[in-house]
Amino acid sequence: MPMGYASAMHFRPANDNRGKAVDNTHLRAALRHFAQHGLAAADHARRQAVAAADAGDRPTFEWWLEICRALDRRMASRIDAPVSA
Repeated sequence: MPMGYASAMHFRPANDNRGKAVDNTHLRAALRHFAQHGLAAADHARRQAVAAADAGDRPTFEWWLEICRALDRRMASRIDAPVSA
């Protein structure tokens, strides 16, 4: 393999997290949530956000949305914001 071959193949990082950054409070909460729920943590956070949205609880919805975003940005982007809140 020629020198520089591997670096030429990678034009950008595999984990390209562009967009809104997650603040430290939500990041710490997401890490605790991951420790408790493991690989299902993002889905659990998504379900919590959807339940809060259905209940019309905007602050709780936003909290869980940020937790979900910290764990899985794509999953969080598919959550519809509550219309009535």
